[in-house]
Amino acid sequence: MDNTYAALPERFFVRANPAKVLSPVLLAFNAPLAEELGLQLPSDDPEALAKLFSGNALPQGADPLAQAYAGHQFGHFVPQLGDGRALLLGDIVDRNGQRRDIQLKGSGRTAFSRGGDGKSWLGPVLREYVVSEAMHHLGVPTTRALAAVKTGEQVMREQGPLPGGVFTRVAASHVRVGTFQYFASRGDAEAIAALAAYAIDRHYPELAAEDRPVLRLFEAVVSAQARLVSRWMGVGFIHGVMNTDNTSVSGETIDYGPCAFMDEFHRDKVFSSIDRHGRYAYAQQPAIAAWNLARLAEGLLLADDGHADFEAALAAFGPKFESEYLATMSAKFGIANAVAEDLQLIEDFMELLQKDGLDFTVSFRELIDSVWTAEEPRFGDWQARWQKRIGEQPGGADAARELMQASNPRFIPRNHRIEEAIDDAIRGDYRVFEELCELVKRPFEEQPDFERYAEPPLPQERVTRTFCGT
Repeated sequence: MDNTYAALPERFFVRANPAKVLSPVLLAFNAPLAEELGLQLPSDDPEALAKLFSGNALPQGADPLAQAYAGHQFGHFVPQLGDGRALLLGDIVDRNGQRRDIQLKGSGRTAFSRGGDGKSWLGPVLREYVVSEAMHHLGVPTTRALAAVKTGEQVMREQGPLPGGVFTRVAASHVRVGTFQYFASRGDAEAIAALAAYAIDRHYPELAAEDRPVLRLFEAVVSAQARLVSRWMGVGFIHGVMNTDNTSVSGETIDYGPCAFMDEFHRDKVFSSIDRHGRYAYAQQPAIAAWNLARLAEGLLLADDGHADFEAALAAFGPKFESEYLATMSAKFGIANAVAEDLQLIEDFMELLQKDGLDFTVSFRELIDSVWTAEEPRFGDWQARWQKRIGEQPGGADAARELMQASNPRFIPRNHRIEEAIDDAIRGDYRVFEELCELVKRPFEEQPDFERYAEPPLPQERVTRTFCGT
């Protein structure tokens, strides 16, 4: 392990050590990811792993630090946030030659804790483990879950004392839009240039030789965010807290606080308990991504003052997103040779889902089964239009069905099941958590043993509000 971020100037971070915990117990360890990272770990020794992933022991080469960053939180700028309950242990070059961060979340106070305890209770740890791994297997760019540990201690929250936990996150990096904002708000052009060079080296090394690498970095992040948000939309995912400090320049999904997957479809769907005005609703996510990118451009202008070029690059987000969205959604409908006119067919189906209050994930799986259905069409007159469209493309209905099966999951981590897993875990029962961890590995396949997890919630099971991990 190395820590390349520690080579940046000291104003980028504050060093700290994880707080020791009482009696750590390993709840989950992602052995395939550890193998992918090339980590040499005692996978047959849960006690040793619990010490490591709780922060009670540090791996060789670790140089733990809390990163400084700022951010717009629900549109309001906070000039100093930073890692208040997380520590970057370092980074490692994986078996594919990619450098990746390893971070502990819930590891105790740092210089950025702002009066908090720096701890995490177990619920957010289990939620992020399940959802981040689900996103990976769904094909959505994301940070990954390496381990989840129960600390054996209680942490105090509004609900009272709750079991504590530590989550180990793997990321391409933890450089955020808010990291650039931290230095931009201080007028620190030197730091902006250094951070841009670091981000280019980590994520877009081919840009280093360009005439204007900072502008090219911005263009690359615009493309990455367009791709990311389109993938969110394709699986009915609502991030819930798209603050600039939760927007990664790598284009990965980062931070799974009040996130959720939709059950019944609605464009204005919101789950987050603190999103009272729908700022981060499902259909608002592309516009918010563009807004966040504008904040990134403002910071990067300290290192490259070509305003007009940055405005043009930002304006390209809309067309890029539309192209990515068309590609993502057309595959869900079995359309392999999508053209712009197909957007109307797609949007008409989404309107049908919303009008009838239909389940997003289940409806697409039912659509697979209706490829050849002529009598009593499940989706009315729209279905005949769609069947005609896929029948005109090469391979016809057979090719469409194959594409749809690879693009529409049978299983998502439904919100009521995650809450069930957390409630059970508080009582010491981890069966639902373990089953969720297993089923998300094969989301597109039929899994008879886990059939109940594919079903939408009953009215009394619906979870309509989610909460930030802090």
